[in-house]
Amino acid sequence: MSGNLTKRDIVLQIYEKTNFPQKEVRETVQLTLDAIAEALAEGRNVELRNFGVFEVQLRKSRIGRNPNRPEKDVVIPKRAVIKFKAGKELKSHLKDLDLSKLDAEDTAE
Repeated sequence: MSGNLTKRDIVLQIYEKTNFPQKEVRETVQLTLDAIAEALAEGRNVELRNFGVFEVQLRKSRIGRNPNRPEKDVVIPKRAVIKFKAGKELKSHLKDLDLSKLDAEDTAE
């Protein structure tokens, strides 16, 4: 495994499989990401069959500590967060993942 997958990588993979113009592929990928982001920003969940679900969840307000001044409590306000829940097909692909390679990457950082 070599690094993270970027939007550019996705565009190139689609281009190589379809031979659609790269500009059109790039625009389509961006429009897809924009639609997902817009739905999440509206508080809507995004369900992608065979892939997973992006869920908007509310984190409750809580009391935290400032590491620089641990004697003073800090109120952390409630906020929206995005959770991702993998679908069955994606989970089945993860079962084939070589965990020793992931361990090696974690320790190399």
